Amino acid sequence: MSRRIYELSREVIEFQRATGPLLGILRSLEAGFEKYGIDEELQRYLRDVTDHATTVAERVDGFRQMLDNILTVNATLVTQAQNEEMKKMTEASYAQNEEIKKISAWAAILFAPTLIGTVYGMNFDAMPELHWALGYPFALVLMAAVCLGLHAIFKRRGWL
Repeated sequence: MSRRIYELSREVIEFQRATGPLLGILRSLEAGFEKYGIDEELQRYLRDVTDHATTVAERVDGFRQMLDNILTVNATLVTQAQNEEMKKMTEASYAQNEEIKKISAWAAILFAPTLIGTVYGMNFDAMPELHWALGYPFALVLMAAVCLGLHAIFKRRGWL
């Protein structure tokens, strides 16, 4: 749309450049009517031509102003459309960030028991809890406590 408006503006400017000098020439001819004794009918004809040329020049100027206004309105509409697109993209990005927060929170919650289970699943005897009768329940309670603690923290922050 903008390109078409620019093309029309260029055509109007070219037409304005072509018709603008005619008014000066016609007025110069009118100024010489009495000096050179020009026929009355020819004078009326040239005045009529001058009136038409003036009308054309005024219309061309009006068209140029109208095209400038249309171009301004078009630029405003394009800017509004771009702003709407940016708003939609921002909203989508925000929604995506919220989902990533939730995924990250759940990943952290699931990582904690995995880490604890990995440590207690190693094959060596040097860990005191391995020979303790409550070692296995302790590991399970520790996993549950860490998970519940992380869940509470993330819930309070609005991540879940």
